[in-house]
Amino acid sequence: MMIEMVIDSIRASMVNDRLRAAILKEKGASRFLPIWIGPPEADAILLKLQNIELARPLTHDLLQSVIDTLGAVVDYVVVSDLQNDTFYAKLALTFGKEQIEIDSRPSDALALAVRVGAPIYAESEVLDKAGIILEDETGRPTSESRVDDKELKGLSAYQDFISTLDLEDFNKRKS
Repeated sequence: MMIEMVIDSIRASMVNDRLRAAILKEKGASRFLPIWIGPPEADAILLKLQNIELARPLTHDLLQSVIDTLGAVVDYVVVSDLQNDTFYAKLALTFGKEQIEIDSRPSDALALAVRVGAPIYAESEVLDKAGIILEDETGRPTSESRVDDKELKGLSAYQDFISTLDLEDFNKRKS
């Protein structure tokens, strides 16, 4: 089952400033899904969210232009899987009367979604594995993980990464 998400924020790791996370928030709920992304993709998402126009198109702007020129429509993007600390995503496009799914990195899917105004989803299994809720008192993330020990070991780098994010002001912002 797909669950609708919104981009809550882009965060930086306190340990390594080259690591960023797109923080997705479950629409109408308090569960979050942090997905690590590279600085160029983080910048591409932030530029569009802040309505900053550049003189020349970025890669995601080019992708949007190609899709538009071919007459296709981006219906939605979905964070579809999480395996061995790697997130996977898909672009759902309508081209003519055909709906196609295209494999994508989540960061690229998110950057495209903000450009075209497409809904963002996450598969419930992904949220079950990697969704977090912030503790009210400390603001620190707690895992909602519903996975076995073997799978949890495969997510260890992900959990280590979450612990390095700068989330200090998270609960202080207005929802």
